[in-house]
Amino acid sequence: MEATPQTIQQLERAIRKVADNFPAGQDAIMTDIHLQVKPSSGELLAFDDNDEELTRIVVEQWINSGDELYDEAATLICRCLEEMRESIIDHMAILHPFSFVLMDEDGETLRDLYLVDDDTIILNSTLMEGLDEELDQFLKDLLA
Repeated sequence: MEATPQTIQQLERAIRKVADNFPAGQDAIMTDIHLQVKPSSGELLAFDDNDEELTRIVVEQWINSGDELYDEAATLICRCLEEMRESIIDHMAILHPFSFVLMDEDGETLRDLYLVDDDTIILNSTLMEGLDEELDQFLKDLLA
């Protein structure tokens, strides 16, 4: 599904609303941002670590979508976060490291969408796939 300009605008507006909860100049807090996508209703909800709702939108294009929506939503949200990184995300009063996490309709974590740790930014968790196995093999080789 190709995202409409309206869908992209809605996602950007939702990210701005999330950022408004953590204005620059305020004391930074420790939290992650949890984004829950609901394919049946087209909703995108954002929560902090205390399960306090930060914002909620309905993306009409997502209503009655199937489970394939999670991958499509992840791609769109990552793109919006990257485009808004310098102007908005980098100025949020959140202690590093922090991440934007995608959750399904049941609240189960699907993946990290955006991870920030000072000089390191990781978009999309596929960059980290297989890391455990590689580190285990490295340690095994090192100890041998």
